Amino acid sequence: MGYFKYICKYKKNVFVLIGVMIIVNNYHVICLIYCINIDVKRDGMFGTFVNIIAILIGSTLGVVFKSFLPKQYVRIIFQVIGLFTLYLGFSMSLKSNNFLVVIFSLVVGSIIGELLSLDKQIDKLGEYIKGKIKTDNDKFSEGLVTAFLLYCMGSMTVVGAIEEGLTGKSDLLLAKSLMDGVSSIALSSALGVGVLFSVVPLLLFQGGITLFAIFLSDFFSTIIINELTAVGGILLIGLGINVLEIKKLKVINMLPSLIIVVVLASLFL
Repeated sequence: MGYFKYICKYKKNVFVLIGVMIIVNNYHVICLIYCINIDVKRDGMFGTFVNIIAILIGSTLGVVFKSFLPKQYVRIIFQVIGLFTLYLGFSMSLKSNNFLVVIFSLVVGSIIGELLSLDKQIDKLGEYIKGKIKTDNDKFSEGLVTAFLLYCMGSMTVVGAIEEGLTGKSDLLLAKSLMDGVSSIALSSALGVGVLFSVVPLLLFQGGITLFAIFLSDFFSTIIINELTAVGGILLIGLGINVLEIKKLKVINMLPSLIIVVVLASLFL
């Protein structure tokens, strides 16, 4: 992250700046793959690693572009993201075939999140990371959580990760990577560098589903995927309300609902 401060001194030549950022990021990607030293295609994680790389590059470009965008453009991008989040959330929430499972998952999951004070824990983590990378971005935590939910709550994530785990094919996740890479440019230009750090929970969530599918191939039925997608969609609706500053909802404290719905759907549906 240190090269951000150094490189941003040379803002006069936008094209040189963007070119250098792309080169630096590709260098980091090559080093990452070399240091990991695993056959990602064989181990079923190729699509997830490509997804991470796309988000890293897109987020970096978005952070750079933000320096050159007037505030009114950043504000309108922010509003567009909020509206799109609402649209995506509503379309996903209709996937459910059992609304009792969805509402019960949300209630129980939210109570658990409230007891654990997840929102405060995430804020503390965000402040800690902000201190380490020395950024004054006041939307750091919001950017991290918003990006994670947008990148991970769709059925494309779950189905793509399962497909990669079961068959070794990464076609769906590669298509998702392209979409996430492009959207991360707009997202990070509005919310800042926190979007870049969303790749950590994405790796844990998406990669975890892939590894889970490798070992338990029969667990993820269409019913479980639909109910998980519906709960994720409702969380995105809450997120969209937050982004548009209509009302501040504790979406972070609702995250345990994603685990509860999988358990309930597997037991009762």
